[in-house]
Amino acid sequence: MNIFDIIGPVMVGPSSSHTAGAVKIGYVARKLLGEPVKKAQILLYGSFLATGKGHGTHKAILAGLLGMKPDNPEIPRSFEIAEKNGLEFSFGEAKLKDVHPNSVQLILSGINRRHLEVVGESLGGSLINIAAIDGLSANFSGEYPTLIVHNLDQPGHIAEVTSMLSHKSVNIAEMQLYRSNRGGNAVMIIECDQEIPEESIKWVSHLEGIEKVTYYSLEG
Repeated sequence: MNIFDIIGPVMVGPSSSHTAGAVKIGYVARKLLGEPVKKAQILLYGSFLATGKGHGTHKAILAGLLGMKPDNPEIPRSFEIAEKNGLEFSFGEAKLKDVHPNSVQLILSGINRRHLEVVGESLGGSLINIAAIDGLSANFSGEYPTLIVHNLDQPGHIAEVTSMLSHKSVNIAEMQLYRSNRGGNAVMIIECDQEIPEESIKWVSHLEGIEKVTYYSLEG
């Protein structure tokens, strides 16, 4: 047990799961998009849908999409700030299966026309899990620099990516692999102990059979 387990996160309340966790999901999603959000469809599920308004969940998710962290005092003003920044947003109900009761589906468009769909789960104590990216399974916390590689299920991709990380002295903390079917769409999620150089991420994106590369950095 550490001090975080005893006193909880530094945050703007009222709830570590419905407020702080919600902010963090929005924040991680914005970082994954890689550019400011222009349009956001925010679809709530379970307890987020049932009690979210009372806990400030709507404002919290939007605050995260604006780049705020859970301790930002401007979180209650996120609607106003979003409108001033030209961020279009709407709320609705998510049709999800096999997810945590505190979940949200985010369908995002960026100012440079990048698109991203994320399913995030708030686990309590401001801890979160990113459960899906662009319709494919995922499972990472946002606590580490994370490389997400969408690729065709072909031999050699895992070796190429892990060899690159070794060459750059980047240690893998955890790695997860998913695929839709043999030879179909696949994704590798690699949480690292160090940041990955930008040129290395670009190198991966140009490999044959790589469809999309998304990087979540703790910097900036």
